[in-house]
Amino acid sequence: MYICGIEVISADSQCEISDMMVQKIVGYLASAVLFFFGVIYALASSYDRSIDPARIAVSVVLLLAGFGILFFTWRRQPSQLVQKLEVPGKIRAQEIRCPNCSASIDMDHMKVVQGTPLADCTYCGHVFELVEEPKW
Repeated sequence: MYICGIEVISADSQCEISDMMVQKIVGYLASAVLFFFGVIYALASSYDRSIDPARIAVSVVLLLAGFGILFFTWRRQPSQLVQKLEVPGKIRAQEIRCPNCSASIDMDHMKVVQGTPLADCTYCGHVFELVEEPKW
């Protein structure tokens, strides 16, 4: 996302990617297990040369559930949110300082929580909201 024309990447974006990978792995494993048991039930339905409709129904349900989970796991993609701020006129970059101890704030310690830009001071640990004061 952009704050005053500067792109800010939060540390949470890395966690979202790894969470998405875990969800995909679990989805693929669940569909593989359902496919396995669906095939086992399909083979077991004709074991004694008499077709058991209950086992065929169970195998069809398991196979359909496996295909459904596989489809939704394969189709789901991580979402990427990019916000751009366009302002008229010239913009100057200004150093951001902690209101508690006046230490300089690094861009890596800024994040956006529920639409509110926040900064963490590495010196005193103070968390404060970034606000733009009027120029008049």
